[in-house]
Amino acid sequence: MTPELRGLFAQRPGYLDTASLGVPPSTTVTAMRKVLDGWQHGRVGAPDFDEHVRRSRAAWASITGVDVATVAIGATASALVGLIAAALPDGARVILPAGEFTSVVFPFLAHADRGVTVEERSLEDLAGFDGSADLVAVSAVQSADGRVVDLPAVRAAARAAGARLLLDTTQSCGWLPLDVTGVDYVVCATYKWLLCPRGVAFLAVATDALDGIRPLAAGWFAGEDPWSSVYGSPLRLAADARRLDTSPAWFSWVGAATSLELFAGLDVTDVHAHDVQLADALLDRLGLPPRGSAIVTLDADPAAADRMRAAGIRTAVRAGRIRAAFHLYNDAADVALAARALLG
Repeated sequence: MTPELRGLFAQRPGYLDTASLGVPPSTTVTAMRKVLDGWQHGRVGAPDFDEHVRRSRAAWASITGVDVATVAIGATASALVGLIAAALPDGARVILPAGEFTSVVFPFLAHADRGVTVEERSLEDLAGFDGSADLVAVSAVQSADGRVVDLPAVRAAARAAGARLLLDTTQSCGWLPLDVTGVDYVVCATYKWLLCPRGVAFLAVATDALDGIRPLAAGWFAGEDPWSSVYGSPLRLAADARRLDTSPAWFSWVGAATSLELFAGLDVTDVHAHDVQLADALLDRLGLPPRGSAIVTLDADPAAADRMRAAGIRTAVRAGRIRAAFHLYNDAADVALAARALLG
């Protein structure tokens, strides 16, 4: 990463927990402080936030490679996945990887009373299911251990089964190049690798799938012209995916616009190379083979975990293992610090 880009970040050495919470660039923090100051002094009005939402939507569409007209906004990934779950017919069959993050699992399990069944398979065999299905849902990168899905294989299997495909990019968008062509639903929460404030999420819907989704939380912001949709009937929703919008948590979107535009201006292949090289370098220092992911999980005894904390290294524990995540503000010094702590 360039010195100019590194200069945007103020986190301490040893922060290896982007898979839980990304560290914002200084430009994002400055934008949020400015709007909070304006709010405090009565200089900010509700319509002032519309431009931040517009910029955020456009930037995420550019990063993801989708038409901005197919993008709806929300606050959390699970709420957006819930729209897809509610659109399934009674008795639908859903294929998921075992151990998937529950934001991609629980919304479907909640429809068991309608006969919706969830079949969990290993990630490596996700494309090997038999028969027809209604939906295949998977995260591009697994939260628990950083494994990357074979998207072309899963996409082909879903197409052969007549199933729609839902891809959660919360743990991949911002560092992993992805071709989402042929993906019916792309869901993303942005507070991890895209370094946005919590409360900003997106759903891209294939054009031929949009009419099948009911806007269950439709409100004024889902209107064709939101500021003309604040009172009364009739229902007058946006013609495109904005009909699925929920009212934005304003201040989060100010920060999101800045962070997302930063990523829209980066070459994701460069970010991918940087992040994966650091993750694989740590594995090499530990005598382990490369995994090709920005997320690594490690078996470690309690003493090693204690040494990590004592050294000021911030990681997470997921599925009983230490999870470390490398992003564009990390460098070789973080690898050395973590290796020393782990090796004692």
